[in-house]
Amino acid sequence: MSLPLKLPRLFQAPAEPIAVRPIRVDAGTTPRQLTVRTILGAPRYTVPAALLTVGHQVGEVLVPVIMGFAIDQAVATGDPVRLALCLGLLALDFAMLSFCYRFGSRIGLLGMQAVQHHLRTLVADRLLAPAGVAGRAGLPGVSLSIAASDVSVLARAVAIGVYPAGEFAAILLCATVLMVISWQLGLIVLLGVPLLLVLMDRAGGPLRRRSRRQAALAAEASGKAADLLAGYRVLSGLGAQDAAAGRYRTASREALDGSLHAAGAQGLYVGSMNLASGLFVAGIALVAGLRAWSGDLTVGQLITVVGLAQIILGPLSAFATNFGAIWATALASAERVLGVLTLPPRVAETGGARAEPGAGRLRLASVRAGRLDIDLDLAPGECVGVRASPAAASALTDLLSGRAAPESGDAAWQGRPLGEYELEALRASILVMPHHAALFDGTIRENVGLGTASDTAAALAAADCAEILDAAPEGVDTQVGDDGLRLSGGQRQRIALARALAQHPPLLVLHEPTTAVDSVTEARIAERLRRAREPHSTLLITDAPALLAVCDRVVEAGERDE
Repeated sequence: MSLPLKLPRLFQAPAEPIAVRPIRVDAGTTPRQLTVRTILGAPRYTVPAALLTVGHQVGEVLVPVIMGFAIDQAVATGDPVRLALCLGLLALDFAMLSFCYRFGSRIGLLGMQAVQHHLRTLVADRLLAPAGVAGRAGLPGVSLSIAASDVSVLARAVAIGVYPAGEFAAILLCATVLMVISWQLGLIVLLGVPLLLVLMDRAGGPLRRRSRRQAALAAEASGKAADLLAGYRVLSGLGAQDAAAGRYRTASREALDGSLHAAGAQGLYVGSMNLASGLFVAGIALVAGLRAWSGDLTVGQLITVVGLAQIILGPLSAFATNFGAIWATALASAERVLGVLTLPPRVAETGGARAEPGAGRLRLASVRAGRLDIDLDLAPGECVGVRASPAAASALTDLLSGRAAPESGDAAWQGRPLGEYELEALRASILVMPHHAALFDGTIRENVGLGTASDTAAALAAADCAEILDAAPEGVDTQVGDDGLRLSGGQRQRIALARALAQHPPLLVLHEPTTAVDSVTEARIAERLRRAREPHSTLLITDAPALLAVCDRVVEAGERDE
């Protein structure tokens, strides 16, 4: 019968999200500062992980020390008691270093993942903010590359706060033991290690530059791939697939070349540092051999020195990786992450004058229609969100478009019951854009303007149609095909939204206008929609958080049983 093993709380998987130290970012934050804050972002895990790593490295150093002591004090003298004690001490040392290695690595990885999650949340919050992100960083492909690849590389810098502590402890302990055995050997270590660290920092400059270049090229390729997929239907309709694919192949080839050059630079850097570390260790072994040849060192001391020379090579090589390659690549990724976190919003905050009181008020008092049950008082110039089930939302759009009458309650527009309006007059004042809006065979300009709108450009901008126009060879005069078949679902939805905005109705009712677009585009549309509708009234029937966030208030519509 086996007993269950209960690990200490620190070693157990957390039942709730891991708390990390908030990483502060402002306009004056530099890539180096962000990297340092990332390294220090999860002290709850990195501190014990670093202590355990120190224990592991100390245990590694003690192995040749114990073996050398055993040879001089037990094997050379033939004392079985001392030999047994040395073997027991060696077993305890192996148990300690194994325990520290296993749990130190796991806790350090847990802290790294916690910081990575925190950073990715910061980037996602900025990209999904209602105000949007200015510049190419807001494009789906570029933002995905930064939120995934660059954040992962930056979070890897947490390792610098964990493993170098043990590596430094190993080097310091090796130097101390060598100083006790021979002050010349200890002095070589104490003077040589700082010189190697300075060399590593200076040699990391070219690697940092190539890492930044490689990250930029990879993001550019990702952005073009996302643009290509987003506008594939347009490209297919226009016969421009080959040209677009050629552009992507060029960007992909440049990204590949950049990755190969960066990998080559990293390999050259790590190889050079390993060579320097190896020569350094070989010098220690050579001096020890000469001292042993002259009789200044015993056999056990010689074995200890040779063992320490082999062990110290590991920490020195790890320094080259942690303080060189990881730091350099993290610094390059930190620069790109800051490019998102510190960019200004795409649009300004909403504001401005409202319509005069008394015009454009919608009042639904205890209205029951089909499955709908709602109370709503929409003031002039107000933007109100309505959460409703599909059946209740359909009944509400039917009511406001004049296709249905309320079964009970009062439904009034501008102080008059909806039923008193001529259908044409009602629809001239209340424009209801259905969830599935249809386009006709014609140009983008004709679909948006409908022959009456004077400013289609502002409506297209408010509906975030810039990417559609950029991909279209003839701009607003590009044909969309019957029912917009040359456009993707998201593109059709944005063109239909622009058409509704271009009419400037006193009350615009939108039913789930952004279900076919990505969340970043939805956030931009939400903010621009609010600005474009001022000072008119708007009713948003939706569950989209980005759209509801720009509303003055949100109303819950009830659903009646049949």
